Amino acid sequence: MTNNEDLELLDLVAPDFIKTLEKRFKILQSISLMEPVGRRVLADDLKITERGLRTETDLLKKQGLLVSSKSGMSLTRTGSDVVVRLTDVLADYQGTALLEKQLSKKLGISRCIILPGNADKQYRVIDSFGRRLNQLLGSILPSGQSMISVTGGSTLAQVARNLSPDLSKNRQLVFVPARGGVGESVTIQANSVCAEMALKTQGQYRAMYLPEDISEKSFESLQKETSIKSVLELIYRSSVVIHSIGTASIMADRRNLSEKEQSVVDSGKAVSEAFGDFFDQSGKLVYKVPRIGLHVQDLDKIEHVIAIAGGQSKAKAIQSYMKNAPHHTVLITDEGASKLILRDNPLK
Repeated sequence: MTNNEDLELLDLVAPDFIKTLEKRFKILQSISLMEPVGRRVLADDLKITERGLRTETDLLKKQGLLVSSKSGMSLTRTGSDVVVRLTDVLADYQGTALLEKQLSKKLGISRCIILPGNADKQYRVIDSFGRRLNQLLGSILPSGQSMISVTGGSTLAQVARNLSPDLSKNRQLVFVPARGGVGESVTIQANSVCAEMALKTQGQYRAMYLPEDISEKSFESLQKETSIKSVLELIYRSSVVIHSIGTASIMADRRNLSEKEQSVVDSGKAVSEAFGDFFDQSGKLVYKVPRIGLHVQDLDKIEHVIAIAGGQSKAKAIQSYMKNAPHHTVLITDEGASKLILRDNPLK
């Protein structure tokens, strides 16, 4: 029997058992996204009474799944492991697997991974993206050396902090920036994200300190520089690309576009940005930032492409960009974005 069939059988014989399991799982899941969190805030989030919540959390505490402090409740390591394992066990039963298939079909890509929560309201949702990315990489990376290209951005900067040394077991991982650039805040530049991923996984990284908006003429001379040339070669040898999807208005700001460039983006009604390309809602290219490194069209040649974006505020950007994404893209997202995409664009 599959996990789903086992749970359906249990539900038939002991429906209260399944309801209790789902209720306690939801409590643990919410704590994992909000920790440390007070009882009142958690009760409001779960829409249950504080008294009812206390009964459940006291039991979970006795089981060693959570701890309390002055700042609120947090999961123990065992509690975190339980959440990860139960997420997979309950996915089919709760319909998450069906939602993932519907979203994949709607976006025209090979796979979607939907995690609980809404990144716009729950900061820790992005941490869960990182943990899920860690699992995904563990399942697709072969033994030996692997080149992994990574873009910058606040989402991936937070995702990077959740990778683990387990990934480097029998592997030599090298993280490289998918694009050159020093225009963004240092902490979210691709170079910094690569360095953090290498630190967390005990891998290696190579940096490329190069403005992404240099002219074609300047690029011709710069690419002959040994340090630049060697990193570019690694980028194009990558077997994995990990990238985020930006909201056009925010990314235009971050890229310090000129008034003229901003006008092109605005008049073209751009809603998404990835790899320096701005797209409108239909997926039409509105503006392209001249840059060094990977382009969207290069992704077809790369074996594994992983996009990470979540929150209701990213729903339109995800839909827009995915009209240009290679079919083999895997999207890691959350309920906030996925349910809005499917609600606005129901499958026929």
